[in-house]
Amino acid sequence: MSAHVVIVDRRSDFKWTKDNLQIITTKEFISKPEAIKSRAPRVINLSKDYGYLGFGYYCSLLAEARGDKVVPTVKTILDLSQKSIYRFALPELEEALRRRMKRLSQPPEASFPLSIFFGVADDKRFQDLARQTFDLFRCPLLKLNIRLKEDWTIYSIHPIAIDDLKPEQEELFEQALDAHTRVGWREPTVKSAARYTLAILHNPKDELPPSSPKTLQKFIKIGESLGFDVELIEKKDYLRLAEFDALFIRETTTLDHHTYRFAKKAENEGMPVIDDPNSILKCTNKVYLAELLKANKVPAPKTVILDKSKLATIEQEIPYPIVLKIPDGSFSRGVYKVQNRGELEATAAGLFDESDVILAQEFMYTEFDWRVGVLNRQPIFVCQYLMAKKHWQIVKHSGDGKNQQGGFKPFSVDDAPPEVVATAVKAAGLIGNGLYGVDLKQNDRGVFVIEINDNPNIDTGVEDFRLKDELYRIIMREFLRRLEGKPQG
Repeated sequence: MSAHVVIVDRRSDFKWTKDNLQIITTKEFISKPEAIKSRAPRVINLSKDYGYLGFGYYCSLLAEARGDKVVPTVKTILDLSQKSIYRFALPELEEALRRRMKRLSQPPEASFPLSIFFGVADDKRFQDLARQTFDLFRCPLLKLNIRLKEDWTIYSIHPIAIDDLKPEQEELFEQALDAHTRVGWREPTVKSAARYTLAILHNPKDELPPSSPKTLQKFIKIGESLGFDVELIEKKDYLRLAEFDALFIRETTTLDHHTYRFAKKAENEGMPVIDDPNSILKCTNKVYLAELLKANKVPAPKTVILDKSKLATIEQEIPYPIVLKIPDGSFSRGVYKVQNRGELEATAAGLFDESDVILAQEFMYTEFDWRVGVLNRQPIFVCQYLMAKKHWQIVKHSGDGKNQQGGFKPFSVDDAPPEVVATAVKAAGLIGNGLYGVDLKQNDRGVFVIEINDNPNIDTGVEDFRLKDELYRIIMREFLRRLEGKPQG
C-alpha cells in the first residue's frame, strides 16, 4: 500500500495514473479517515483553495492532528495567506533572484511569473530560486510574480491549483511529483513502502571520511530493510534537507562549516540528527572537553590550557615530551609532540597563529589507543587502533598531504576491559545521547580519556568486525526509535 496520499477536490482533477499514490477527495479525507490505506501516510494536499476554514485548510489541519506528514502545513498556508506575513522571506529570495539575473547573458526585460512544482522551476534558469522558495514555503504548487522596477523584486508568492497548469507544464509537474514521491528509483511492487526518509550527509572527496563509500552502501541497505528510504546527500543539498525525516552526518564535522549548519537546520526542523549540533559544539573543541572531563573527575592525561603568557612556565607543570594541540583538530591533525624548549616555542608560535589558546598535555606512550563506540549511552563497539609504523599516533600525516594509518584489533564489548568500557560510557554521557567514539589510553596507572569524537569512524571490516550487520541495525534502529518517539531503552 502506498505511503503517499494525494488530496484533490474531485478525482477528475488528477489526470495522471499513479499506482503508488492513493488519490482521495477533500471531503473523503475529512469525513472518512478509515479510507486512508496507509499507516502514517505522507499527504500531498492539492486542494484548489487553502482559504481559512475551507476544505483545503481543514485537510492539512486534520492531517497534522492525525500525526501525518503533510504539504502544505497549516503554518505554510497561513504564511502564504498575506504578504505582510511572508514578507520576512522576500529579502533573502530577492537577493538570490538578483544574483541569478546578474549571471544571465540575456535577462528578461519585463515582469514574468515563475511556477514552482515541488521545488522544480518551470524556467530552469531559476532552479536555485525555486528550490530556496520551496524550502521556505513547502507548498506543492507555487507561483512567484517577479517584477522589474528599480531592481528585480518578488511582488507576490501564492499557491496555485492543478487546474491552473498550462498544458505545456503538465509533464514537468508529473516529473516533479514523481521525484518528490521517489518513484524514479523505488520498486513499489517489490519493496514495501518506506515509513521514513533518512539523509546521509557525506563528502565524496573527504580524504579521511568517517565511513567509506562501501560502508555508506551498507547503511543504505540496512536502513531500507528497516523501513527507511536512505539517500546520500552532499553540501549542495542544504536546501533539500527539510524533505527528509532524519539526518545522519557521515562527514568530518567542525563548527565553522556546513556540517554544523546542516545539524542546526535539522534540529530546527524537529528532525532526529546524529551528530546533533550540541555534540558537535562540545566535541570539536578540546579545550571544552579538557575542562568537562576535569570538572566531572573523569581520568585524563594532565592537561593545561595555554595562552602566550603561560607558555613560559609550562615545564613546571608538565615534563617533556609535551603534546601540543589546537582546540579543533581531528584525525591526529593539529597534534604535535615537542621534546625541548626550542621545539615548544617554535610549534606553539604556529599554533597561536590559529587560536588564542592551545592545549598542552602530558605524553602517554602506548602501542595502541582504545576506541569505544557509544550510542544513546550504550557501548556498541570496541576497537584497538595501533600506532602508525614508527610513529606515536594512529595516523601519520606527511608533508605531501598523504597519510599512513596503523592497524586495528576489534573486540566485542563483553570481551573488552570493563574499566575501559565504563570510563568511555561515563565520558560520552557528559556530552549527550548521540553517537560518540571515545578514545582512551590504558597503562599501569589506569585508564585515561584522550578525547570524545562526535563523528566516530564506522567502516566495514573494522568497527563492524564483531557485530557485522547488527552494528548498522543498532544505529538505524536508534533513528527509528527517535522518529517514533519511543522512550530510551
